[in-house]
Amino acid sequence: MVVRNIFHHHQPTTESDDLGQQSSSTASTSEKEATATAIHQIENGGILDSASHDENVVHKEEFYAGNGIIAKLHRITGRWGVEERGIERLPSDERDERRPMNVGITWFSINMTFVSLTLGVLPVAAYGLGFVEAAVLIVAFNFLGSLPVGLFSSLGPVFGLRQIPLSRFYFGYHGAKLAATINVLVCVATSAINAVVGAQLFHAIQPNMPSWAGILIVSLTTLVICGMGHRFVQAYERYSWIPCLLVLLVVLGVFAHSGDFDPLLPLGKGTAEASGVLSFAASVYTFTAGWAAYAADYSIYQPADPHPSRAIFWWTFAGNFFPTVFTELLGAAVMTATVNHPDYAAAYEEAGLGGVFSHVLIPTVGKGFGTFCVVLLALSIIGTNIATVYSVSMSVQVLGRKTQRVPRFLWTLISTVGYTAFAIPAYEEFATYLENLLLAMSYWISIYLGISVTEHYVFRKGVKGYRPEDYTDAKKLPPGIAAIAAFCVGAVGVAMGIAQEWYKGPIIKAVGDEFMGDLGCIFGYLFTTLSYMGLRYWEKGRFGR
Repeated sequence: MVVRNIFHHHQPTTESDDLGQQSSSTASTSEKEATATAIHQIENGGILDSASHDENVVHKEEFYAGNGIIAKLHRITGRWGVEERGIERLPSDERDERRPMNVGITWFSINMTFVSLTLGVLPVAAYGLGFVEAAVLIVAFNFLGSLPVGLFSSLGPVFGLRQIPLSRFYFGYHGAKLAATINVLVCVATSAINAVVGAQLFHAIQPNMPSWAGILIVSLTTLVICGMGHRFVQAYERYSWIPCLLVLLVVLGVFAHSGDFDPLLPLGKGTAEASGVLSFAASVYTFTAGWAAYAADYSIYQPADPHPSRAIFWWTFAGNFFPTVFTELLGAAVMTATVNHPDYAAAYEEAGLGGVFSHVLIPTVGKGFGTFCVVLLALSIIGTNIATVYSVSMSVQVLGRKTQRVPRFLWTLISTVGYTAFAIPAYEEFATYLENLLLAMSYWISIYLGISVTEHYVFRKGVKGYRPEDYTDAKKLPPGIAAIAAFCVGAVGVAMGIAQEWYKGPIIKAVGDEFMGDLGCIFGYLFTTLSYMGLRYWEKGRFGR
């Protein structure tokens, strides 16, 4: 039954605009009743794609036309159940995943991997914080970071749109191309860093194994699953969290019994401590909130009618908050041993966090079982990379009809080649690349959320303010002037709050040379939000949309 569901292939369908039909049937009702009916339809996923033959949309049936190489590839892969659907709106008859809990399990698997543990390295290794400080920041900022992911995940079933196409309601039809481009770059860089983490784990148990070999194991396995599409991704994520959780529980038990945990490390003082707290807080928030740029991609197959969006929100929130808190706390706890125990420090120097975890496991549980556990941790990274690589193929299709015509699985292949080529040289400078990536993500996601959350709550006042059938019509979407201008203002805010060795913003310089807490994320969000509110009021008054 599972195999049958995975390989089920939907045939192209054509549906009329249910909203138009509803408007006709209720012509005799009051305007208030008609509005209430329309809102009810939106919230329950009843509005289908009114632009099913819009010239800006490439539909599945177009992929099979002709005798070219692309068409032939589509026909061949279609027989194997490879997902053909791209960014076009998902009709209600294809939303056949009936349990909101599955969305939560997907997010739980995405985050219950060794990748989340790498963030636990930073408070001790990079920011000079103790475990108590790190724990408070991990809980608080993962809570805050999970909220926007839950919000946008809950909109997937309501509108049947993936995240970056949904962003057209915030950035405009053409402005969303900027969001798509940045999202692709972030996804590729994130996938590369994740692959490096896997390679470090393989190197920890087999020092003679070249770094590129471990990277290829992660990237090629990810490629196979992502290439098949959404149903294979869901099937994999449904179970992939189990072995990783079991291994981490073994690590927790062994490390707790070892007595090497040091919860009372000497803390920094003054500006040094403040710098570390702010930088780590931004990293934690970014790591979780960064999923908001992909959130709706993994919930659109849920029908909104039997399940209110509130259920999707809370399942998504739980699937992000609990595994990230658990894994990051465990990573931070294990890293405390590297401060006063030379053997742990040597293991970290040799093979990164993978070396530390190998040092925890193998001497206690034995080489055979310990090695097996480390291999499982390395393979768990595939669960996170699947999410980023899959979303690349959706984001790139927003750039135009030409990118839509390229099969989704080919974009998956191209992105895999790209991030693999980036990961190999990044292996030697992992800590630097990780820190810079988290900072870059924090700048981007702060600007993205400043625009999208403000538009959703202030200007659209929730789901009732959307007309999802307009997602391909540039003349009905926001012009995008306010969003692009606010993006630029937000970038100025980021530049004013950056605190890096290679650049310090004017606000940081004014605080003092010793302060190195990066405030780019905070100022980026504030500058973006405030400027967007003013600019959007002007834009709506000027253009009426």
